[in-house]
Amino acid sequence: MIYWITGQPGHGKTTIADAMLAEGKVDYIVDGDDLRVLMPNPGYDETGRRQNIDRAQAIAAYIDRIHKGNVAVALVAPYRDQREQFKTAHEVVEIYVHTTELRGRENFHSSDYEPPLENFIDVDTGECTVEQAVRTIHRALAAVS
Repeated sequence: MIYWITGQPGHGKTTIADAMLAEGKVDYIVDGDDLRVLMPNPGYDETGRRQNIDRAQAIAAYIDRIHKGNVAVALVAPYRDQREQFKTAHEVVEIYVHTTELRGRENFHSSDYEPPLENFIDVDTGECTVEQAVRTIHRALAAVS
């Protein structure tokens, strides 16, 4: 299973992925910041962002297919079409994290971010603790099982 955690920088993607790893719900994390350190940085324009998202998707699909592990991808991934295409090709749960709180990463926000419209779990990280966010995800998954 691939958990695609998307949202603006500073909204809690990595924190939620780390909590899911700590409780044993995921086996691997693909984090956008780590990916940019490990791979040549393709830039923050649309072409560079799409390349970075393609890399994250390829890694997540590989882990899911070869290692049969649950993987959380914590990545801004601003383009809805790219996320939707990936969801049609793989078993993916999209988790949209957002907040209106100022957290000091606003200068990194993607002005062209497109929030999901359907088939996602909504988590307002300004309204809950990390533990509550993870419980929200588990409840949503249990409701569709």
